[in-house]
Amino acid sequence: MSTGSRLFQPLTVGNMKLQHRIALAPLTRFRADKATPISTAAGGYDYVPFICTESQIAGWREVVDAVHAKGSYIYIQLWFLGRSARLDVLERDGFQLRSASNIPIDGRIHEMVRDYATAAKAGFDGVEIHAANGHLVDQFLGEGSNDRTDEYGGSVENRSRFAIEIIQAVTDAIGPSRTAIRLSPWSTRQSKRLNDPIPQFSEVIQKLNQFKLAYLSLVEARIVGDTTVDSVTGSLDFAVDLWDGPLLIAGGYTAESARRLVDVDRPDKDVAVAFGRHFIANPDLPFRVQHGISFSPYNRSTFYNARSPVVKLRN
Repeated sequence: MSTGSRLFQPLTVGNMKLQHRIALAPLTRFRADKATPISTAAGGYDYVPFICTESQIAGWREVVDAVHAKGSYIYIQLWFLGRSARLDVLERDGFQLRSASNIPIDGRIHEMVRDYATAAKAGFDGVEIHAANGHLVDQFLGEGSNDRTDEYGGSVENRSRFAIEIIQAVTDAIGPSRTAIRLSPWSTRQSKRLNDPIPQFSEVIQKLNQFKLAYLSLVEARIVGDTTVDSVTGSLDFAVDLWDGPLLIAGGYTAESARRLVDVDRPDKDVAVAFGRHFIANPDLPFRVQHGISFSPYNRSTFYNARSPVVKLRN
């Protein structure tokens, strides 16, 4: 039993009163509310839900109402793939592959920022901006993926600008207590490459603090995609130390390491721990952690199955 752990103490996150500190990580599994493109041009995968037309927003409101009827909360993760999109899917749908480096400055960036704000108005309890794992917002933050020479590239401050403008637009639309962002400082996906990510992400986090967001979501360095790497040199300590509000931290956690994080390592911070792979195989995961019940093993072949019988939202 671990009922004495801070994992099972209530936590206020934005406007939500959570009964414990265990969360389901966003997994981009072609279903539900994770990784939802904000426009047709923002996509580039089949089988993912969208949130850019009135009919889609109306459909999402039905989902939100159903979740609220059960007394729960629901955030949506807003997504723009950029160079991580599949070129064949984009070309089939009549769009070009975009990355941080080749988006024209003639209003397109500001149009994208407006799309984030529009998508945020669908009635969810909040939104999480997907700025992690090598997708578009993360591409702006990387030296290897952003070679712009205008106000969106070249320096730590300039590379942070796109993310901060998105957060400004979304908080203007729905308020900071319903807005969050996800970052993966140590990720190298999509050739993001930062020789030292600490200065870049310190700049971003310090600016984000000014908004008093609902939470900051962070991905541990030991996670690359959906796998755990053996050798880890990076630490999230700098980001955790800088952030003033609630934190959601994901990446290879077990019941034991999650308790250690909140009870021993960071008792000074309001931390919730997000589980991904284990939650797929253990929908009762919080109960198992609380009562010391071992996890059922997960089946990796079911992680990204577009033809799963699970009901999916399609565009």
